[in-house]
Amino acid sequence: MSIYVGNLSYDVTEQDLRTVFAEYGTVKSATLPTDRETGRKRGFAFVEMSNDAEEAKAIEELDGAEWMGRDLKVNKAKPRENRGGGGNRY
Repeated sequence: MSIYVGNLSYDVTEQDLRTVFAEYGTVKSATLPTDRETGRKRGFAFVEMSNDAEEAKAIEELDGAEWMGRDLKVNKAKPRENRGGGGNRY
């Protein structure tokens, strides 16, 4: 399972995320989704730690913490929903 990190500054890099979350354990991955059309970061990220205990500690410590001028929203990521192809139904 991964961690959702919301309300991020648009200046945050994957390395910034790895550095902050490494204080709580081993970071397996850090991903900053970008907008398909503009290429701009979307203001949230997903971080995967090596085990559930590390994820729980990171969530507990970082949820609501102020970082880079923003109050972080940190919680367990919800499974991705299958939103379909978006084609015309008629």
